[in-house]
Amino acid sequence: MTLVAGVDSSTQSCKVVVRDLATGETVREGRATHPSGTEVDPEGWWVALQSAIAAAGGLADVAAIAIAGQQHGMVVLDERGEVIRPALLWNDTRSARAASDLIDEFGASTMARRTGSVPVASFTATKLRWLRDAEPDNAARVAAVALPHDWLTWRLRGFGPANPRLHELTTDRSDASGTSYWNPDTGEYDQELLVAALGHTVVLPRVLGPTESAGVVAGTSVVVAAGTGDNAGAALGLGASSGDVVISIGTSGTVFAVTETAVHDESGTVAGFADATGRFLPLVATLNAARILDVMADLLGVDHSELGELAAEAQPGSGGIVLQPYFEGERTPNLPDATATVFGMTLSNTTRANLARASIEGMLCGLADGLDAVTALGVGASRILLIGGAALNPAVQRVATEVFALPVVVPLPGEYVAAGAARQAAWALTGVLPEWSTLIAAEFEPRYVAAIRQQYGAHRATSD
Repeated sequence: MTLVAGVDSSTQSCKVVVRDLATGETVREGRATHPSGTEVDPEGWWVALQSAIAAAGGLADVAAIAIAGQQHGMVVLDERGEVIRPALLWNDTRSARAASDLIDEFGASTMARRTGSVPVASFTATKLRWLRDAEPDNAARVAAVALPHDWLTWRLRGFGPANPRLHELTTDRSDASGTSYWNPDTGEYDQELLVAALGHTVVLPRVLGPTESAGVVAGTSVVVAAGTGDNAGAALGLGASSGDVVISIGTSGTVFAVTETAVHDESGTVAGFADATGRFLPLVATLNAARILDVMADLLGVDHSELGELAAEAQPGSGGIVLQPYFEGERTPNLPDATATVFGMTLSNTTRANLARASIEGMLCGLADGLDAVTALGVGASRILLIGGAALNPAVQRVATEVFALPVVVPLPGEYVAAGAARQAAWALTGVLPEWSTLIAAEFEPRYVAAIRQQYGAHRATSD
């Protein structure tokens, strides 16, 4: 039996799955937690990766490994390979002004054409611009910039402060496309945009193709694949193809599809990312997703299951109550300083059931706006693959059929980002992308209720 390993180094934790290359069956797995916060010392990721690998039984019998990681995070290294300051994560919004400055300097249409996307606070270039303006001494020390999965791949191969070969840094198309200084159409870095962000040129990771290997795990013969961004990893793990739209309800919410051609959205709503296969991954992301349900469950004094039971007691439209769920500010629409608002409360409709349902409707309506934005660019959509922990809640599934006018398919729970990384590892090892099946938990035909979206739209905030 040939074994391959996939890693999901997410915002909250590190998961490792070891799979049988021939069947895709999970043989063993392990996990470890990550430090919390929107800025984190990357050493915490490295410690967690080693712990998760050990918990998964180690790599002694594994032939190949790939790391999928949270996108966009800024890891800045000096010439000795030392991390200069804690990494700013995708959900750190302090660089919102820097994003606006870059758009003002180059224009939204130019940025979309040259990088596939209009920058927002999540993207790496904006964080570099923030560093240049807020911490100029640290910015001046930067010799290389990496993303989380780039840095972990580099460390796994034996590099770091004890062996600071910066030119050994590697990345892949999907993660590079979220930096705002790499062009998915040409496959080249845009040095002018990099310098506009940071102020000077630096070493950037070499962008590997989907089947390329970055090298081997230090001291072993275990092949290390290119790795990928978390959303591209999920698409690969699910086996998403043309016509599939993946909606993921996790810490953040994402809506993305796999396409053969790149998209360029000058409004900035849809990011024109690349995927892990050589194709493209138009994507909309929201900062607020499952945590909306966390907050409402805590407010009502119930767990998630009980929240769903309460929501099931209410009618579509929540009695007229609308939750605009921008608890953490918002990325789409681009409102980093926004707050959550509840509209339409009266003495008669303010019930626990209506509030519970309004939280689910608000979360899903925000994602439905993302679906509309993706399909408006000509992306075909024939079904929705609904994933993430909240997707298993029966009330979320029911409301999804009312909010989305497409069939909803809920795959069985699984570590799909890590599974995608494992598929990529197998691809780098053999040159053939394995066909692993995705097991389905439930399928639903749409029962679209237009009034839910109309009611939400009447109160929707928009970006400036």
